[in-house]
Amino acid sequence: MFSYKGTNFYGYQKQPNLRTVQGEVEEALKYINNGIPVDFVSSGRTDRGVHAKGQVGHFDMDIDVSCYKLKRAINSNVSDDIHVISVEEVSNDFHARFLVKKKKYVYRINLGEFDVLRKDDVYQYNRKLNVEKMKKGISYFIGKHNFKNFVSDSVIKDSYEREIYDAHIEKDGEILSFIFIGNGFMQYQIRNMVGTLIKVGKNKIEPEIIGNILEDSKYKNYVYCAPPEGLCLENIEY
Repeated sequence: MFSYKGTNFYGYQKQPNLRTVQGEVEEALKYINNGIPVDFVSSGRTDRGVHAKGQVGHFDMDIDVSCYKLKRAINSNVSDDIHVISVEEVSNDFHARFLVKKKKYVYRINLGEFDVLRKDDVYQYNRKLNVEKMKKGISYFIGKHNFKNFVSDSVIKDSYEREIYDAHIEKDGEILSFIFIGNGFMQYQIRNMVGTLIKVGKNKIEPEIIGNILEDSKYKNYVYCAPPEGLCLENIEY
């Protein structure tokens, strides 16, 4: 398990000549593996600026080293924007991506005064929202739906159907947390869901529009994408 702050990365996925989470981890593993490249596979990609607290990945190495020493070696060879929390041996049939049962994401918004210390991990909206209407709106996401209207137009999938087991909002002081637990999420899906809920909270649209967007593409123009910094991958279940 590992965590990272996405602010200074160009997303998770390795890209030529750009700083990415996967690229940095693989460079560290290559060094530890005596210069032999190592493929690092995670539970999924996160967008540029998105964070992770409980990301999971797997890799194969032939060197004789304990999990404890391997954890220390990786952390010594990556920047402080990445931290390995734990390393353990798994069976050969384990796959960090294909065996995922549940993912938990949390998106955080600050409704109060601008907080300079949390500007990179909480969306500084800094205005009031109609939270009760948003709570009604978020309930429409629960269940199995076709989420095509809530993903990027550039995303091409055989199926856009995903199941969300839980979606709710918690308020702690001036911080709103949008919690989503599901079997998988596509590019920009959560940010689009939260952004549209913000429009509900601004009284620009009614909560029922969420259901309409899920059912009919003619309502897609109501969708708004929230900024990346408020989003964090919190946990993976296998």
